[in-house]
Amino acid sequence: MAKRSHKIAVVVPRYGLVGGGERFVYELTERLAADPRFECHVLANRWSDPSGSVAFHKMHRIGFPRFLSTWSFARSVDRFVHDHDFDLVHTHERIFRADLFTMHSIPHPLWVRDVRRKRMSLYDRVLGRIEQQLIYYPGLRRILAVSSLAREKFFDYFPDASPLVQVVHPGIDTHPYERIDREACRREVRSRFGLDRSDTVILFAGMNFHIKGLDFLMAAMAMACAQRPESGLKLLVVGKGNIRKYQNMADGFGISDDVRFAGVWEKGIEQVYLAADLFAMLSRFDTFGLVVLEAMAASLPVVISQTVGARDLVVEGQNGFVVDRTDSAAVAGRIETLLNPDVREPMARNAWATAAACSWEQAAETTACAYEALLNGPDRVDPQIPPRSTHWNEGGNTL
Repeated sequence: MAKRSHKIAVVVPRYGLVGGGERFVYELTERLAADPRFECHVLANRWSDPSGSVAFHKMHRIGFPRFLSTWSFARSVDRFVHDHDFDLVHTHERIFRADLFTMHSIPHPLWVRDVRRKRMSLYDRVLGRIEQQLIYYPGLRRILAVSSLAREKFFDYFPDASPLVQVVHPGIDTHPYERIDREACRREVRSRFGLDRSDTVILFAGMNFHIKGLDFLMAAMAMACAQRPESGLKLLVVGKGNIRKYQNMADGFGISDDVRFAGVWEKGIEQVYLAADLFAMLSRFDTFGLVVLEAMAASLPVVISQTVGARDLVVEGQNGFVVDRTDSAAVAGRIETLLNPDVREPMARNAWATAAACSWEQAAETTACAYEALLNGPDRVDPQIPPRSTHWNEGGNTL
């Protein structure tokens, strides 16, 4: 008699939609669903690009008032899981309880205090409470952090739960970058934005210019341009943000003629990467930064700040540089180093090799091993009957 597949609930608010975290869940889950050991059910509020190998179940989410959004989604998941027979619950979102939690961010109070530098709103307090409830749920047996940086921040805030944490980096598919004609991309994209073939183009990509440190990058670029005015150094900015504000900032730095704003690139982002010479992102904080891995897949050396989780993949001077974002002179020095093709081109090859070693298949297999350990391990706790409650939906969804 054939062994039945394990029934896995994968929890995420949005599946297959734009965003680094959403892409992570999509790529991982599609591969796990193709594994005959698992039957994957996605519990989501919205999804796109559904495949035949994944079953979808719509979870309710209240959009307004905002402080109810996460709570209502968690409540909907709670009820659904209680009524269905899952072998394992893997959540990518803060909910009341699960067996396995992939942590795409840092503890929410730290994010508000240290990154956003704001006071906790009602929404933030509710989210923080749900997060705390999940971390201290007795049935939670494994936490997957997307970087060592995320793990460190988690240890700082939840030291008692630190034995549960292991790091699983996101993956990347290098094939789309290999199938495209790089020279054709350089001609087309550069022509579109008024960039010369001989220009050295820095690519910046991000959906929040402030958090991703575009201001720090502009300050460093201004210094590099002043030091090497003959270099043809240009900055191509892709993504979403207050473009007028940063155009004025570029003007203040004296580099307005050297900066191009491309806006949000809906499709074929690989072409933009292939048109550039190097990638830079000096984020105030980024749990991982999938764009860094995408840049490496396009054979771009990277310059990133110490507060980008993808620093785990950077070998100093081999495939990129990790810098102090506030030291504009030091960042400018690294950019100037990469103006030399004899330095840049070997680093470009090493960057591609780094990306090629980070496949989604590898990430999926590591996650599958975590599934098997939880399903078969002696410390298994049935999430359907938590130790501190007689039913899944009792005592675990109150604030």
